[in-house]
Amino acid sequence: MENTVLVQFKDFGAILALALAGLGSASGAGIAGMSAIGAWKKSFSQNKAASFLLVALVAAPLTQTIYGFIVMNRMMELVLKGQYLWGIGAFAGAAIGLSAYWQGKCAAGACDAMGETGKGFGNYIAVLGMTETVALLVMVFTIVILGRF
Repeated sequence: MENTVLVQFKDFGAILALALAGLGSASGAGIAGMSAIGAWKKSFSQNKAASFLLVALVAAPLTQTIYGFIVMNRMMELVLKGQYLWGIGAFAGAAIGLSAYWQGKCAAGACDAMGETGKGFGNYIAVLGMTETVALLVMVFTIVILGRF
């Protein structure tokens, strides 16, 4: 068994794909969650019903972790064949993670607006869907690129 540093880190790219996507999801959900809590606090302080729909907005960035997992699984198939894919994993994971982060920022704005007006949920979901599309496209294009190895 070869014990060089390079061999020990051969699955590093695949792990980066999941880890960076997960970091983005955690950040995005955290940002959106803080906004949802603020919106609920405002509703409670005014003795108004707090919208549970804000939970859906907060949860939106979590799907990017699944996309990172899918990319990681595909990469692991190639890693087991001896491929070193650090760059692909780093950039795909970063792009998916950034999509989650910005989706969380959009969700935070949506939570604020929904908490204030109680209206527009469909419009907010549409914007989050557009942000989600970036992560989906990165996942699909990465899998296509990995298919060439």
